[in-house]
Amino acid sequence: MATCSFVVMLMLLPGLALFYGGMARSKNVLSVLTQVFSSGVFIIALWMIAGYSLIFCKGPWQPVVGGFDKVFLQGITVESAVGSLPEYLYCLFMALFATITIGIIVGAVAERMRFGAFIIFISLWFFIDYIPMAHMAWGGGWIAPLDILDFAGGNVVHLNAGMAGLVAAIMLGKRQGLGTTNMAPHDVSMTYTGGCLLFVGWLAFCGGCNYAISGLSILLMLNTLIGGAGGAIGWCFAEWRYHGRPSTLGIISGTIAGLVGITPACGYVAPMAALAIGIITSIACLWSVNNLKKRFGFDDAFDVFSIHGVGAAAGGLLTVIFAASLLGGTGYPQDRNIWEQMGIQILGISFSMLISAVATYLSLALTRRVCPLRVEEDEEALGLDLGSHGEVAYHTDRIGSD
Repeated sequence: MATCSFVVMLMLLPGLALFYGGMARSKNVLSVLTQVFSSGVFIIALWMIAGYSLIFCKGPWQPVVGGFDKVFLQGITVESAVGSLPEYLYCLFMALFATITIGIIVGAVAERMRFGAFIIFISLWFFIDYIPMAHMAWGGGWIAPLDILDFAGGNVVHLNAGMAGLVAAIMLGKRQGLGTTNMAPHDVSMTYTGGCLLFVGWLAFCGGCNYAISGLSILLMLNTLIGGAGGAIGWCFAEWRYHGRPSTLGIISGTIAGLVGITPACGYVAPMAALAIGIITSIACLWSVNNLKKRFGFDDAFDVFSIHGVGAAAGGLLTVIFAASLLGGTGYPQDRNIWEQMGIQILGISFSMLISAVATYLSLALTRRVCPLRVEEDEEALGLDLGSHGEVAYHTDRIGSD
């Protein structure tokens, strides 16, 4: 578990940072790296101060949120345990789930959000959204007894972040010049490197959720690996078919989509089912990028909603199908049939989407009362690296170039 925690940390820093950084324009790459890094360190601090306690302690509003018994990690010692794990280790591993969730949102608001507004927003969102969502699912809240099939955080992490990214992108508005200015990734090799780190880290992300070394833990890792491979294959051939050639960015994006899809399913399905889930999920995500995003015209800069939101929803529904014992899965809890479990699954997904949308709107609305959400027009044109942070990633003759 300590090793898994170390590898999951690499998913955020530098994995997600590089993945998003390469997709930014050169004048904004440092701002993206800084936002991802800052989301990690601020959420780690808030987690240790109150997040862990409010998620995993009992409180007077137990169905929705926990209590204050362990704020500032008080009462936890080196002798404390959660099951077979030292409690400090459990606290550490779950903290990283929170950081990666909020780091994902950066990709939707990139290249236009004011840094101060971003810090206020993620802090509010952590308390208004993530803590109740995680408690309701993992900390003894009302969702846990429903037995939704979500082994490693498809709803709490990916669907939650995907919906937050969609709402944030809509409220922030489109980037200047969208549709007329070249906004292609400035360094696909950077995104490739970050994507590879995410692929490696995801094995620890899902594999660690059994909290022990066992055959199930290895199955979790194997299914995660296969799901990611299926995602790459599905996106590759779909893109090849409709655009005439497969792209490096597409194959990496398909891998992430497949990993998102297998996250809820990894503990309930057989390995070959994981391949199918990865393929189907990545095709659904590619459809969203090519059709849904264009049809509604929102500027989700790095396709957070299409990959994490649509991917988690697709993966959650596919989990029910492929968990059937007929297909080598574990079957359904409480002696349910497939239709009963699908109804529970749809309820959980719909609830997660609704809560995330409302909580994100409230967090941004409150942030907007403190400071503007977007940088000034001239700063956006110059680039957030120089405008917000006073530095540039690449020293060229053209400061602020795309």
